[in-house]
Amino acid sequence: MSILNKLATSQNRNDELPNIELAIDIANNKDKAAVKELVALVLSGKNRDIQNDSIKVLYEVGERNPSLISHYSNTFAGLLSSKNNRLQWGAMSALNAIASIEPDLIYYLLPELEAAVAKGSVITRDNYVYILIRLAGINNYRNKAIALLKEQLINCPANQLPMYAEKSLPIITSSEKDNFIQILQSRWSEFEKASKQVRVEKVIRKLQKTLI
Repeated sequence: MSILNKLATSQNRNDELPNIELAIDIANNKDKAAVKELVALVLSGKNRDIQNDSIKVLYEVGERNPSLISHYSNTFAGLLSSKNNRLQWGAMSALNAIASIEPDLIYYLLPELEAAVAKGSVITRDNYVYILIRLAGINNYRNKAIALLKEQLINCPANQLPMYAEKSLPIITSSEKDNFIQILQSRWSEFEKASKQVRVEKVIRKLQKTLI
């Protein structure tokens, strides 16, 4: 059975299970030919549902075996400007996976990633922030990544701030913690739910104890 026939759409399925099972199979078998076929299906533009299934399989493969999709980092970057929202955030998800093994490739794509976030969905922004956190853990890329991460903490939707703050905790050093605390406190009045405030309070308390 071809890769196309294994996609959920080809099986008249409305759930993602066929796509996830396909991704697991491709990752386990290190099937580069299947990845190449999926990229071609994404770029063909002939069928939106097939494109959506294909990008889903690709970033699921990336989560399990990022080396299989790393060759296509520029292709994914090109999809960040797609009018198809699923392709846009799917591409950012794939780039996040690639960043785990090829941070240098992703670092040089940062201007394109940053531009995509300004027009992208919540999931696009989420994966961009995760990329910045990955890069901030690498000395050569830390300064730029931290600066961009701070911009996100200042400007992101208030709903996303608690999660971003929590994810950032492991890479914040003692010399940076006061500035991060100030950023979080400056957005205090924006929270509509007490639960969001509680989560940010916990982050602040942990930062106050940070002695990295």
